[in-house]
Amino acid sequence: MSQPTVRPPLRRKRVLAALAGGIAVAAGAGLLLSHASATDSPAKAAPKVVPPTANAVFDYQIGGPYTPPAGVEAVSRDRGARPADGLYNVCYVNAFQTQPDALDRWEEDDPDLLLRNADGGLIEDEDWGEALLDTSTGDKRTRLAKIVGEWIDGCAESGFQAVEPDNLDSYERSDGLLTRADNAAFAKLLADRAHAAGLAIGQKNTTDLLGQRREIGFDFAVAEECGRYDECADYAAAYEDKVFVVEYTADDFKEACSSVGATVSVVRRDLDVVPAGRPGYVFRAC
Repeated sequence: MSQPTVRPPLRRKRVLAALAGGIAVAAGAGLLLSHASATDSPAKAAPKVVPPTANAVFDYQIGGPYTPPAGVEAVSRDRGARPADGLYNVCYVNAFQTQPDALDRWEEDDPDLLLRNADGGLIEDEDWGEALLDTSTGDKRTRLAKIVGEWIDGCAESGFQAVEPDNLDSYERSDGLLTRADNAAFAKLLADRAHAAGLAIGQKNTTDLLGQRREIGFDFAVAEECGRYDECADYAAAYEDKVFVVEYTADDFKEACSSVGATVSVVRRDLDVVPAGRPGYVFRAC
């Protein structure tokens, strides 16, 4: 089942990385990846990639880290945050669009990597004030993969076990300037980089690309609002229940729990994914 071309602006707000520069490695973090796997190469052994366990209780903490609720086994946090000790940690990276506060850097250093219309105007995700990155050519995808790849490497160095590159579906907001194939090709470059760093990589939304998951190299999925659009079973079947479902309303959460909650991790968070203790905080798991 394909996602609608136009979706109401219910997706949660994305957050700028909280820490600049290097990120401290979490000491004693559990489930760290082994780098001792065998290889035919006499050079450095390839890191071992460990996907998440199906139906692991999940918390979506990209709005800011906090002590996970009791029973949580996996979390997703922004790439600027430290991983949670003893849990499976997914690193959030805004890979296909810019963070609003980072636009000036892109304009200064790599203006041609921002997607523009015929008049030179930026193409933006207006709901969140994010400019789209231009994945339309092989050269641009290679250059973008070098930039985003350094972020992915940083996730591995910090002790994360996986990465979720957000906005895979940016082509839907590109005014026809990007295609599904463009973003799939860029996603494959990111998957290769993640695997080389020892990280599993999650498909973030868009059922349109479920059929290409193996070709791209995705290991699991993070699906927002699949209960709202009756897509949760599609993700579950494609990834053998290795899916983290995130819903933002009581009705959608109930639908997702009813559909796949017995075998897939489903969490309800508030739309702004604020840390525990802040006004509006919501966390539920089924």
